Amino acid sequence: MDACEGGRFHFPRYDGRYLHFSLTALSCERREKEVFMYQTTATRTNFDQRMDRRKRRTRGRFLFLRILLAAGLVISLSRGGQAQDIVLDWNWHAANSIVGVAMQPPPRGLIRLAMVHVAMYDAVNAIEGYPFTAYAVTPNVILPASPEAAAATAAHDVLVALFPMQQADLDVKYAASLAAIPDGTAKINGISVGQQAAAGILLFRADDGRDAVVAYVPGSGPGVWNPTPPGFLPAQAPEVAHVRPFTLRSPSQFRAEPLLDLSSRRWVRDYNETKNLGGATGSTRTPEQTDLARFVSDQPILQWNRAWRSISAAQEMSLADNARFFAMLATAGSDALIACWDSKFFYNFWRPVTAIRAGDTDGNPETEPDPTWIGLVITPNHPEYPAAHGCFSGASTETLKFFFGTDRFSFTLDSMVANLTNPVRHYTRFSQALEDILDARIYGGMHYRTSNRKGAKIGKQVSRFATRHFFRPSRGHGAP
Repeated sequence: MDACEGGRFHFPRYDGRYLHFSLTALSCERREKEVFMYQTTATRTNFDQRMDRRKRRTRGRFLFLRILLAAGLVISLSRGGQAQDIVLDWNWHAANSIVGVAMQPPPRGLIRLAMVHVAMYDAVNAIEGYPFTAYAVTPNVILPASPEAAAATAAHDVLVALFPMQQADLDVKYAASLAAIPDGTAKINGISVGQQAAAGILLFRADDGRDAVVAYVPGSGPGVWNPTPPGFLPAQAPEVAHVRPFTLRSPSQFRAEPLLDLSSRRWVRDYNETKNLGGATGSTRTPEQTDLARFVSDQPILQWNRAWRSISAAQEMSLADNARFFAMLATAGSDALIACWDSKFFYNFWRPVTAIRAGDTDGNPETEPDPTWIGLVITPNHPEYPAAHGCFSGASTETLKFFFGTDRFSFTLDSMVANLTNPVRHYTRFSQALEDILDARIYGGMHYRTSNRKGAKIGKQVSRFATRHFFRPSRGHGAP
């Protein structure tokens, strides 16, 4: 082996997993970036137990470091949550390309973000020896291979294929990623793995329907969705209702139950709750409820993505953990919105701003109309039932609970909405954040209570199905 080319070694740990590290001689000017990369080859089942393992792992790091130093070798430690983590870097680039530049709305954006993260997952997982099941492709791996080069290449190639007009900017970012990786065989082999992973997911999703043009003509009458003020925009992304999911059998697998009967007591309760709490003026909201409604009106992909990144950094995740973590969250979130859109465009239920202005047309004497009512937050341009934020946030929180093995978890959500009293919110349970989000959509005047609950239910169902069938530990630590 070349003295300046890091070799990849594998040693069994106390718990049956494998310790990966790379060594370079003292004379080398460039050293391997990744040395310790601990594979999580079993699902986390208890957060406290995981923290105990981390303490033992840290003690083991220092002991092993002393042994290596005594042998005249230099070792560099890498934390998965640091700024240079390639998965985090390309997660950021992807979010900017998809939402910041291409301005993709949430359902379209998450589908494309999931493609990027699945490609990175398949690339890194292959180099790690398939501790988890592959998703779309099993690349041919020649060791040594750099997982950083593989992840950067996979993400770059998928994004360029999705957004060719952004290639120049993406090429600059890609060159910067590769420049931070030592030249050599490992880098070349890693690039090859990333290319294979990107090509695999692009082929796998080639006919998924994400670019289809679907004509949608709104209906009419009580209970039926129509474009809403102030912009009266056409329905957003109707094709998403027909897109092939990443993990579900079909978009309709978890279709919501039949919607509210306009003659029911529940409809009266939901109608009047949103009417009283969600109006831009004359509402019964408290200042804190108003602040929460505006807080949650942030762009949902970016808001949750920042939380995922913050959690990753706080937990000091490895590159391999990050690859799986973001792939699980992005695919579950994407499928939750595909399932949500299936229900939305199946039922085509009217928004509060339409229903409350036409309360005298629903045949229910207990729904008093207000012809000038408008919500605190601008209503999104798609049917009301079920709530999309409930679907996405239900999937996100349920996947986080699965990954960490507990609902009890300290984390923060922040919001980029201007002039908030509380722009950063701290939670000690994932379910607390979900409840705030569901309440906020009522305080903002966009949804009804029942729709929020149904949306969260769909998101949880999607997440539970996805985590049972995908990104699972492999049998025998070998290629599936």
